[in-house]
Parts: sequence; C-alpha cells; structure tokens
Amino acid sequence: MESAATPTGRVPAVGRGNKMRTAVLAATLAELATTGYAGLTVEGVAQRAGVHKTTVYRNWKDAPSLVVDALTSHFATDIPIPDTGSVAGDLRALAQALVASVSTQAGRALITTVLAEAARLPRLADVKRALFDDRFRRAEPVVTRAVERGELPAETEPAELLKTLAAPIYFRLVCTGEPVDEGTADRAARVALAAAHARALPAV
Repeated sequence: MESAATPTGRVPAVGRGNKMRTAVLAATLAELATTGYAGLTVEGVAQRAGVHKTTVYRNWKDAPSLVVDALTSHFATDIPIPDTGSVAGDLRALAQALVASVSTQAGRALITTVLAEAARLPRLADVKRALFDDRFRRAEPVVTRAVERGELPAETEPAELLKTLAAPIYFRLVCTGEPVDEGTADRAARVALAAAHARALPAV
C-alpha cells in the first residue's frame, strides 16, 4: 500500500512538523492497540494518520522506531502526579490513575507491547526502563511532601514505595489476567502505605 487515500484518491493533508508528528504517533498507538506489535506496519500507520508512507520514512527509519517514539511520548504524560494534601489520598489517586491507564483495550495493548516485546527489541527495553525510571522520579514529591508532613518515615524510598503500589496492579494485569478496578487501586494504596509505615521501604 503506497499511501492513505480519500475517496477521491487524494491523501488528506495533516500538515507538517508537530501536527504531522502528533498524527503519526497517535496512529501508531492506535495500530498497536488494534493489530499488536507483530502486525504493525509503516503502511498501516501512514494510512491511519492520513499521510504518505514516504513522509513517515523521512522521519522514522522503520516500524520499531515509530513504536519506541510513540510509547515514549505516551507514557511520559499518561499518569499525572497528584497533590491531594495527604499521602493516603496521593497514593490512592496514583493507583486509580494507573488502573485507568491500563484497564482500557488500548492501555492493555500498550503495556503488553512494552512488557512482552522488550526482550527481543533492545530499543523497547530502553523504553521500559525509561518508563519506570520516569514514574519513580515523578513520584518523589509525593514521598517528600509526606515526610515533611510527618506522614511517612524519613527513610522511605520513593521508588520502593511506587513499586509496592504498582505491583498488585501489574500482577493482575500481566500474570493472572484478573480484572483491575477501583477496588484493586484502593487495596494497592493501602498495602503500600502500610509497608511504608512499617519502615519496610528504605533505599536498597
């Protein structure tokens, strides 16, 4: 397939620069959710984005490059860091945001791509590491504020706290296939908070 065409045979213009980039990356995410990583092609992304495949190839050298760029951009912004005024509220909000992110068809597909394909695609493994490193870094203010308010022990390590929070959610999603919902988020937040109060989450 050479290009994406309208009924008149013309390719709908999406512009250049950021507008084109946004359209292509969004199309890549949509293709991942629909076809999975194995079925994704540059041609399919171009058709969905409304651009010629040559436009895609001028900006990304191949499908893996597209996937890495799209996932990096998506995961950098998908879960905001809350400031509810209490560590219990912050952890609950974080867990609920994570559940919301992974419980949709698209969210599950993207997480599955990162976790399942990283072993055979080094660049995707880099995305996975960067994803979790970014989550840990952005969660640090949640812990810092809680320590300053006297809600958590001073030795609580932000990354360890977030791992404890996320582990029950990812275990259900990846290992058992059980549903994740608001109850899952609430339990994860309570477990993480209890572990921190027990001084079980220092730096390792």
